[in-house]
Amino acid sequence: MELRITRRALVGLGLAAALAAASTAVLRTDSGTASSHREAPMIAGDPRNDNTDVYAFVSPDKASTVTLMANWIPFQEPQGGPNFYTFDTKSRYNIKIDNNGDAKPDITYQWTFRDDDKRGTSTFLYNNGPVTSLDDPNLLYRQHYTLKRITHGGTRTLVSNGVVAPSNVGPASMPDYGRLRAQSIRGLPGGGKAFAGQSDEAFFLDLRVFDLLYGGDLSEVGQDTTRGYNVSTLAVQVPASDLAVKGDVRRNPVIGVWSTTDKHNGHRFVQVSRLGNPLVNEVVAPAGLKDAFNALPPDKDAGVPALVKRVTDPEVARLLEGIYGIKAPATPRDDLVEIFLTGIAKANGPIKADLNSQSLNRDAAKLRPSEMLRLNMAIPPSKDPNRLGVLAGDLQGFPNGRRLGDDVVDISLQAVAGAALTGKLVPGLTDKVDRNDKPFLPSFPYIPLPSNTAATQG
Repeated sequence: MELRITRRALVGLGLAAALAAASTAVLRTDSGTASSHREAPMIAGDPRNDNTDVYAFVSPDKASTVTLMANWIPFQEPQGGPNFYTFDTKSRYNIKIDNNGDAKPDITYQWTFRDDDKRGTSTFLYNNGPVTSLDDPNLLYRQHYTLKRITHGGTRTLVSNGVVAPSNVGPASMPDYGRLRAQSIRGLPGGGKAFAGQSDEAFFLDLRVFDLLYGGDLSEVGQDTTRGYNVSTLAVQVPASDLAVKGDVRRNPVIGVWSTTDKHNGHRFVQVSRLGNPLVNEVVAPAGLKDAFNALPPDKDAGVPALVKRVTDPEVARLLEGIYGIKAPATPRDDLVEIFLTGIAKANGPIKADLNSQSLNRDAAKLRPSEMLRLNMAIPPSKDPNRLGVLAGDLQGFPNGRRLGDDVVDISLQAVAGAALTGKLVPGLTDKVDRNDKPFLPSFPYIPLPSNTAATQG
């Protein structure tokens, strides 16, 4: 398959960006744990604070807006009652935006939660009858949230008493779960929407990659490991002008997006989870560095060489050569470093080709290398989205942000194998999981409704 790869399109090389990002992580443990799907040692014991995925895309049905979404609490077994799945009331959940390239948050959407538990000592049930609305007295446990928008100019409360869409107990308890989801979506001042609640796990992939890269002979592929599991989703849809420097999307279209969880440790809030690009911690950082990476803010990424070799001589490329005979590109992998750190892409990235431009978030002098998911808000939704994103010429695809349907595993494997250098895909290098098992929804929050049958049944 020939690839329509240009200098502009190089930003689409998913793992390239991820690899380069992690290479500059400062090794500081602080009190941090980790993020993503159980990829670091400490987070396995704290799933409510485990951030699994971040998505950022121009809304397909409302192109003047951007949807920002982050998921937490991985591998939720739908039948995991009686307490099911809740956000941590001692934590702050954040989606952060850098719109001027300095790797510091200019805008933060922050959720905090409180419990409303009416069970007392009289019952173990989550609900004691069919739940037909969010205020149904049969729903004995619910969570409320406050959503704030934090900028350099101050803090504004957008939602003061939102209701989290409950866990999907099952058809007898919640005969019309879609109605509960719809009732949980809140309008925001000045336009936009917010959502908090359970969703289908939409990150499709075969996790047997960890069994010597799909069994050592690509025999362990084609099984969607996350099929049937749920996650807990936080999302906002806001006008793109709310995110751009001075509200000017035309001149300042690029934003960086990442999410964090801040947990109160009895004295102060500390960052215990961080996630931008997918797959960074899983396949880049060695085991001894995973927790440290996830305690860092992006502006601390630059300047520490401890992980640079993980980029310039990536482990995954050497594994592909040793196991499958796919010749690793020559090292040092300056292409991977350049793709992420120097912003070579003309249409997406913090540096514009014309450095005399007055575009504030493209000012090379202000750029600070950092790992985050970057989105060019000026690129409209694709009429015919391609799961391989920019690798297939779809400039709205990963990692120009990340859409729910982007096949980030295949994109990443091809990138680290050198697809950008050769201009061709490596035949057969795929996990053969090309789409989610459930269709995405046509309107916000787009992510499918959560399953209510056992994950092993789909």
